[in-house]
Amino acid sequence: MTAVRADTDGPVESGSGRRSGTGRPGAGRPGTGRSGAGQAGRAAASLTSVPATDAYTARHLSVLEGLEAVRKRPGMYIGSTDGRGLMHCLWEIFDNAVDEALGGHCTSIDVVIHPDMSAEIRDNGRGIPVDIEPKSRLTGVELVMTRLHAGGKFGGGSYTASGGLHGVGASVVNALSARLDVEVDREGHEWDASFRRGVPGEFAAPGPGASFTRGAGLRKTRKVARKVTGTRVRFWPDRQVFTKDADWDFEALVQRARQTAYLVPGLAIRVRDDRPAAGRRSESPTEDDAGSTGDAPRSGSVAEKEAEFRFDGGISEFCEYLSPGEPLTDVLRLTGAGRFSETVPVLDEQGHMTPTDVDRELQVDVALQWSTGYDTVTRSFVNVIATPKGGTHVTGFERALVKTLNAQLRAARLLKNGDEPARQEDALEGLTAVIGVRLPEPQFEGQTKEVLGTPAASRIVSEVVSRELEAVFEARGRAGKQQARAVLEKVASAVKARIAAREHRDNQRRKSALASSALPAKLVDCRSADDRSELFIVEGDSALGTAKLARNSEFQALLPLRGKILNVQKASLSDMLKNTECAAIIQVIGAGSGASFDLDAARYQRVIFMSDADVDGAHIRTLLLTLFHRYLRPMLDAGRVFAAVPPLHRIELSSPRKGQQKYNYTYSDSELHRRLLELERRGQRWKEPIQRYKGLGEMDAGQLAETTMDPRHRTLRRIRIEDAAAAGGIFDLLMGSDVGPRREFIMGAAAELDLSRIDA
Repeated sequence: MTAVRADTDGPVESGSGRRSGTGRPGAGRPGTGRSGAGQAGRAAASLTSVPATDAYTARHLSVLEGLEAVRKRPGMYIGSTDGRGLMHCLWEIFDNAVDEALGGHCTSIDVVIHPDMSAEIRDNGRGIPVDIEPKSRLTGVELVMTRLHAGGKFGGGSYTASGGLHGVGASVVNALSARLDVEVDREGHEWDASFRRGVPGEFAAPGPGASFTRGAGLRKTRKVARKVTGTRVRFWPDRQVFTKDADWDFEALVQRARQTAYLVPGLAIRVRDDRPAAGRRSESPTEDDAGSTGDAPRSGSVAEKEAEFRFDGGISEFCEYLSPGEPLTDVLRLTGAGRFSETVPVLDEQGHMTPTDVDRELQVDVALQWSTGYDTVTRSFVNVIATPKGGTHVTGFERALVKTLNAQLRAARLLKNGDEPARQEDALEGLTAVIGVRLPEPQFEGQTKEVLGTPAASRIVSEVVSRELEAVFEARGRAGKQQARAVLEKVASAVKARIAAREHRDNQRRKSALASSALPAKLVDCRSADDRSELFIVEGDSALGTAKLARNSEFQALLPLRGKILNVQKASLSDMLKNTECAAIIQVIGAGSGASFDLDAARYQRVIFMSDADVDGAHIRTLLLTLFHRYLRPMLDAGRVFAAVPPLHRIELSSPRKGQQKYNYTYSDSELHRRLLELERRGQRWKEPIQRYKGLGEMDAGQLAETTMDPRHRTLRRIRIEDAAAAGGIFDLLMGSDVGPRREFIMGAAAELDLSRIDA
């Protein structure tokens, strides 16, 4: 795979309920699960028996009992009824198994997507309790599968930290499944139970369409070794609830499995998709999910039907995997803990809820690594549950990071009194961070657990990060001091770049025709700013004169370059901004530079490099690409940067035939020879000598328009990045300040050089 590729395609036109650990030993009682579920029929009758009138009385009120509320309002519990909600059901059961691993009771988890669209999760944990719970008189399996807010994670001592808090996950999945089977290995036996839309019973055959008999509860099926424990849950989503296009996302499953394996060191997670290839979603991995464009996964791939993950390095290894650029520092591990007190309602012996002050401990584990790039990758977790929208723990981390870095910058005299302090975006530039906290009964906002709401987390995380990060910057040792200095210089550079970009942005945005007076005088602007607008960066003033006459002034703008621009791969940011040609390009495009580049603010939809078809022209294109890759990269990522392809030769026919063009243009010596042989076979003559263009300035306006600028006839090469890490390595090799590797590259590749590729 090439890092930077130019495609030539001819004329280019834009044209979570959890397992219970409570209950006394005893045998399961069949048929005891009806009281908590199976009342949907009565609810439906009560909703339809009231006539539609303008009166509003108590008859119009209805009470949804048990799992009826889940089926009536599924979005309240799983977010939506499309593919995202379908995957959330899988996460609820998967998180149950992970909670067993967090408690040290589980070492292996298997997730299987079956050909019949059912999903199965297996673990070797303790197994869901099978004895009778005294208050409900239900077995543990039936209790957690049929009753909302029932489980072993309400402070009963079964789990010190878990992802399940509300006791609704398993029961919600059960309610939204056409069939759910549970198998538990516990106490020397295998126990089985089946449910249909939350109602316990027994199916006559495999699959959700088999005949169903209500009433059967937990069944003891066979003996197993007493040391063998575990749980297997298989469920078939109810298509009466989920949309027709709701489907399992194997890529998301692989990403979640890999992420969890990093967060729980030593846990082996295997995922498998047994569906035919035509029935699986085939999506390419995204950088927002994977967080990396360079390193390959340690095992498994989203393009395969099976993957297995196990990591022993914890979040340090996860942070290193997520880091998208060349490391500037080693992975820094910040750990600590803090205590807090909160008032929670506790059920007393009389069954009353009494407000009680409870002491909690919150453990903090953060891994950081700065890279030389601009991208920020942040992942946050609470008890192994991802919080993609952050929360109080992320707020505390960011506050401590900015405060500590500002203090260290002033101590190192990189920021003086009166200078603008570093902001959050400056501190996060090039940073990869994995933020994890563990605490009993965290407060989430909603069942989907996307935001942590525990107030004390902000204070404790901030204290731990401030203390540990300060120790890192003040640590002794040559290597540690060098890395600390590199981080501080990077943040200080980000502050200066942000200020400079803000000043440029204030002057660059096109607000009206009058605002063009603030743009460089040498810019030949276009009249329209619609989606056709193009900026030609032209080599030299001689080509500019011809291009003015050849362009369509409605949507084509011209910016001439004087000589070769600065090689920004070797230069600093301040030197780049002082360079007249680089500053003019950034100012004309009008979207800022670096991390603050705003693609939506760009004044032109396309940028086209138009240089001579010779070695110097190729060098100028390379210098321009270096500038765009380093400071205007979103333009490359969006595929909005092109290279014009001017011809090398013009053949003038002596007597063109009817319908034949008088002038023929060729773009390489080999193409010229082929064209001449073709004309000779046809018996056609041409005028000698054949014109060879040494530069764009040798063309007249009509020729330049016809061959290079007119959208109806021209050929453009789109410059795009396929592998960001490889592209960065190529630019660093060919344009960087380290001469040795470049010399070796040139000497090693000299024999393989194709002169036609450089238009020589």
